Amino acid sequence: MSGRDSFLAGARAIAPVLLGAAPFGLVAGAAAVEAELTVVQALGLSTVVFAGASQLAAIDLLGRDAPFAVVVGTALVINARLVMYSASIAPYLGRLSRARKALVAYLLTDQAYALSVTRFRREGASVWYYFGAAVPLWVVFVAATAVGAVGGAQLPPSLPLGFAVPLVFLAVLTPAVTDNASVTAAVVGGGVAVAGATLPLNLGLLGGALAGVAAGLLVDEAGDDSGGSGKPGDRDGGETA
Repeated sequence: MSGRDSFLAGARAIAPVLLGAAPFGLVAGAAAVEAELTVVQALGLSTVVFAGASQLAAIDLLGRDAPFAVVVGTALVINARLVMYSASIAPYLGRLSRARKALVAYLLTDQAYALSVTRFRREGASVWYYFGAAVPLWVVFVAATAVGAVGGAQLPPSLPLGFAVPLVFLAVLTPAVTDNASVTAAVVGGGVAVAGATLPLNLGLLGGALAGVAAGLLVDEAGDDSGGSGKPGDRDGGETA
């Protein structure tokens, strides 16, 4: 299959996901304006960071005047899963030039990873398939962020947009809670965050993220040691991660 055909195959595979990415981007842009970021700053956040969940967390913290270190730390914890994705996909794309590796890393998302690693295991690696899945998602998300930011800036200040952030998080979280490890991570992380809601510097959110990740990893490892966690592919970076 040619590079063009592989790219188009990736684009076709990612097409249904774009229907969910667009409203996610709209919310990210509108919430950024609600947090008193400018339209340019909102667009820059999506362009540079390009990580929806961590962006929403960062926007929420910025709106609460949290210290920069807390904002960055929270975003890094939320995006820690991308390190595992990178390790899983590296054997397939490890021979690329540094420039292409950097582009692959920049465009890495849950959806692009899941589609690509599934395809690679079945039919062999193709960086063009990966780009076909990743690039349209980037374009749609960044464009939707711009539309959301511009539209949010035109809305009256009395209209609260902040409520959209937790709603989007719930929409993202619910389908991901599929096994013991993810249930434990959600319960522990949420519990610690709520318990620490009154902590200064919004440290409750960061503590909840760290506690949730740690609890989920412990349960996952315990499941592996006992002969299976109920989630095939976890040991090698499975596509449902």
